[in-house]
Amino acid sequence: MTERTIELLHRNLQEVFGEGDATRRRAAIEEFYTDDCVLYAPDGVFVGHDALEKFAGDLRATHPQSAYTPHGQAQALHNGGILAWGSGPTGEPPEYTGLDVVIVRESKIAALYVFLNPELS
Repeated sequence: MTERTIELLHRNLQEVFGEGDATRRRAAIEEFYTDDCVLYAPDGVFVGHDALEKFAGDLRATHPQSAYTPHGQAQALHNGGILAWGSGPTGEPPEYTGLDVVIVRESKIAALYVFLNPELS
């Protein structure tokens, strides 16, 4: 489970939230997330693949040239994991940073909690 959780954290950052192509993003959501997944973000709570896809797509549209970069190493413990990250134009300091916390069930993300760093957000 530990290796899968770390894989999910990294791939989610790039293939869901960093993906500009809606078809590839949807395929990643279906591969990585349970059908009843829940995203807890500062903007609200979003349930299911459709809600997650809309949130991620709308977010990506606000900064299509930005990249997500992991900060430090992902960590996994039992059915949970964390990954710190930054977002900004490639090669430049991040415009904002955050921390993803996931709960994994049956090798898929059941819940994602997104914390933003208030100093850079």
